[in-house]
Amino acid sequence: MITVVGTGTGAPAGPDLLAGAALVVGGRRHLDAVRLPDGAERVVLGPLAPALDTIAEYVGKELPVVVLASGDPGFFGIVRALAERFGTGLLDVRPGVSSVATAFARIGLPWDDAVVVSAHGRELRTAVNVCRARPKVAVLTGPGAGPAELGAALPGDRVLVVASALGDPERERVERVTAAEAAARDWGAAVSVVLCLDEARALGAVRTVAGVPEAPERWALEEDAFAHRDSMITKFEVRALALARLGPRLGDLVWDVGAGSGSVAVECARLGAAVVAVEKAADGVGRIRANARAHGVAVEVVHGAAPAALAGLADDPDAVFVGGGGRELPAVVAACARRARRTVVVAMAALDRVPAARAALTEAGFACDGVLLQSSRLTPLPGDVTRLAATNPVFLLWGVRTPVSSEGVAQ
Repeated sequence: MITVVGTGTGAPAGPDLLAGAALVVGGRRHLDAVRLPDGAERVVLGPLAPALDTIAEYVGKELPVVVLASGDPGFFGIVRALAERFGTGLLDVRPGVSSVATAFARIGLPWDDAVVVSAHGRELRTAVNVCRARPKVAVLTGPGAGPAELGAALPGDRVLVVASALGDPERERVERVTAAEAAARDWGAAVSVVLCLDEARALGAVRTVAGVPEAPERWALEEDAFAHRDSMITKFEVRALALARLGPRLGDLVWDVGAGSGSVAVECARLGAAVVAVEKAADGVGRIRANARAHGVAVEVVHGAAPAALAGLADDPDAVFVGGGGRELPAVVAACARRARRTVVVAMAALDRVPAARAALTEAGFACDGVLLQSSRLTPLPGDVTRLAATNPVFLLWGVRTPVSSEGVAQ
């Protein structure tokens, strides 16, 4: 058997768990905290592959192995790698308390509604986008993806709780700082986990499903679900197809450019994405913020006209929705296409704008497609009868970034 023991924030490994072990594997601080059995080999975890190879030698000789890990080793821990290599039947897992559970306990917050994201050995942008979208997030940090980097990328209304050396009675620290304060400090290597909180919404409601937020039961909501001016809103039929092509999800960043009422922005946020809405009209900015509050989501609003306003957006989006029109539309689409990682969706009422918008997408290397949407809605008439009322036709174009092969040729 391979006995996997969670230490650190939980109880330390007792001598009964180590008795008879021929090989003990773990981080240096875990190994230094225990007394090894006589004759046992000690392997300090660094690169994982050599340690797994050594474990395999002992397993092949049917010699007992103990692996020491932090907290709950089945939660973003070494249990996954061991199960993939040796199978679950060989594992005897003795979990401790995870760093996430401990950090939330230290500040007195429940965490069944928290989203947990790992930035250890992964791209930081996913963790940043989750923190921008959700009110309560735990981030497992790593080199180059710690509190300073996280704070530098987050809006100023977020509070970070930096928990370091959890479980160490002498070195443990739990500090509550602003994003700017986190960005300005050197946190060292002892950080266990960072909690990112929108404090106004951090307590949250009672949940029946833990972790990742429940998907909304409906999307492409009716126009009257949003405050808007003079019917200047993306109609729900158009919004439904736009959302399908944008594919907003947790960890994504979406721009809504020329956002108007922000209906597309709010719907993307309801589906889990971090969202930036760009709107040039001051009254439109107010409506977007009001609609986001009404639907309980976070939308960052930028007051400015595209394409100039896009230059101030630091992070490249996964997907972009461009609404409205005007003479600047080709330049706006081109600017969005230069930045979008995955897709750009453009809604237009004017036929004359379609060729230039399509050219802007194809010239940026996107595979382009589109439809003309014409719908008629059931509308009641006096006398208990119904007629079909036509909505204005809308062109919807979408461009999908074409993957590039290692030889630099579009596939």
